[in-house]
Amino acid sequence: MKKVALAFSCIMMMILLSGCPPDPCKEKPFATIYGIVSDNEIGDPIGVATVVLSPGGKTTVSGSDGRYEFNELDAQQYTITVQKSGYQTNRKTVTAITCESVQADIPLTPNK
Repeated sequence: MKKVALAFSCIMMMILLSGCPPDPCKEKPFATIYGIVSDNEIGDPIGVATVVLSPGGKTTVSGSDGRYEFNELDAQQYTITVQKSGYQTNRKTVTAITCESVQADIPLTPNK
């Protein structure tokens, strides 16, 4: 009887362990940097701003809600440069951490 209970326990343990979802960090050990580009004076989001990530040279454009995102990044320090006609260029340095998302909101000051 003890052997049957032990076998049943082993089978149940294998079923439980095999049912665990895989760790997404093990499959894709990358970082994400995201944020919102906004007007420094009035706080409104700025769409169609060019966002450049260095090193790596990845480029994206902020959405109409000011949002941008860079995915599948190596863990290291990056400089984000944001440009938009009518605004002063702004830069921000952030550190990407494996399996984490780092928020880097960037305000732009209007040209005078």
